[in-house]
This record gives sequence, C-alpha cells and structure tokens, in this order.
Amino acid sequence: MSSNALHVPVMLQRCLDMLAPALAQPGAVVVDCTLGLGGHSEALLRDFPEARLIALDRDPSALRLAGERLAPYGDRATLVHAVYDELPEVLDRLGVPRVQGILFDLGVSSMQLDEAERGFAYAQDAPLDMRMDQTTGVSAAEVLNTYPPGDLVRILRTYGEEKFAKKIVDAVVRERAKEPFTTSARLVELIREALPQAAKRTGGNPAKRTFQALRIEVNGELAVLERAIPAAVRALAVGGRIAVLSYHSLEDRLVKQVLAAGASHTAPPGLPVIPSSTSPG
Repeated sequence: MSSNALHVPVMLQRCLDMLAPALAQPGAVVVDCTLGLGGHSEALLRDFPEARLIALDRDPSALRLAGERLAPYGDRATLVHAVYDELPEVLDRLGVPRVQGILFDLGVSSMQLDEAERGFAYAQDAPLDMRMDQTTGVSAAEVLNTYPPGDLVRILRTYGEEKFAKKIVDAVVRERAKEPFTTSARLVELIREALPQAAKRTGGNPAKRTFQALRIEVNGELAVLERAIPAAVRALAVGGRIAVLSYHSLEDRLVKQVLAAGASHTAPPGLPVIPSSTSPG
C-alpha cells in the first residue's frame, strides 16, 4: 500500500500557515522531525517550491514509504534515519548551520497503529513490541516481563497518568510469574480484570493509558523530546518558526515550558528598557 493511501496529515493547513512566513524566502530550509509517511513533508515541498526539506524518522519502514512518496521532488528532499533529538548532528553532517522552519508531529504514526504486528494498538491482538525502530532497543514485552514492580508503577503513573497503576502492576507481576507476556490481548484482558467496575465504564478503552505509558518508555519519547525541543529552537535562524503537534499533557507541558522559557527575558523586573543581552534568543 502506498504512503499516500495510508496517511492523512493532522492539522495540515494550520501547520502550513504557521510556517509560511519563514518559508516564503528563496533557499529556506525546513525540517520535518517526524517524517512518518510524508504527508506533512509532501505539502511543505508542494506549497513552498523554493524550500529545501530535511526529514528525520527513526522507523526504517516509514522512511522507505515516504521516500517513494517524495521521490518526485528529487534532491529538494533529504531523508535521514535518525531520532529527532539527533537534529544538531544531522544538520552538522549536512552542513546546514541554521534552518527557517521545524515541524514536530509527536506520538505514534498512523502506519504504526495500523500495522498489527507492531503492537501499538490495544484494539487488536499482536506481539507486544511498540518500538518505533524495530532494529534497536527493548520491546514492550521485555519491559513488562523484566522491570521491577516499582519501576512499572512509576511508568504507568507518570507516562500513562493511570490512577490504578498499582492494581495493574500487581496483576502483571502475578501473571508474568506464571508465563511471560508476549501479546497485547492478554495484557488488555488483564487490565480489564484488574480495574474497578466504575473505572471501566468511563474514558474509553481501559488499556489505553497503560499502552501509552509502555510506548513512551520503550521509545524514550519524553527524554528524547526534552532534548529535541531546545535543540530545535537553537537551530532556528532569526525569524524562523517551529510548529509542534502534541497529543497528551506530558508532551504539551514540556513543549510549552521550553518555548515559554525561550520567549522570556532575563532582565530584573521593573526595568524601563530591556537590555539586548537579556532579550529572548
């Protein structure tokens, strides 16, 4: 299946509108830090014909499919197998000191959700993998089967904001002693049994918070994002713009903190004129 058929970009026009003032100039460089299936990248190349694209993704399958989609744009598009916190190294390697636009579309991609064997979706039975790059790192099954109970509780509470983390982890530890976890259906059923009846009647699938937490842990998403956003801001040229699409409160909070800090001056309060040395930048 082609990447075009698989991917409808999220908030596409809004992203294009936000980045447009920085990308209208000849020779502008825009970085898509989360290439996925290339929907956002294709639109950027189409709408800004003078711009050059650098696109990163940690998922080799996504790079292959997006590469087919973006092939008509030739050498205007440079695709790189990298996690987005590696942006400074990528730009250095390509000899690009500053860029005019940067886009992040955080979280799991539509392709990763749709391909059952990746193990991201709790609605279908699949191997418990959840790695965005299946060539490296530990799987969700390894996390469930080997992490100490205290670490599992912390992960579910912090990354999944799961109120019943202790109940779920107690059940996981009990069950993994009998047989290691390998598939998503068994975990979903365990979560359903572990939660109180009232918790199962609200908020959609009761497994969604646990799956989110495992995915974030497996891919180190928040740690990567914590490094990536400041690095991206530093890579922007004067007048450059950054757009970030985030889908849960942990990402949202982190991004807003970095951007707010970057927009604040460091001068003492009450000065009539802000010295340039203390201005944002």
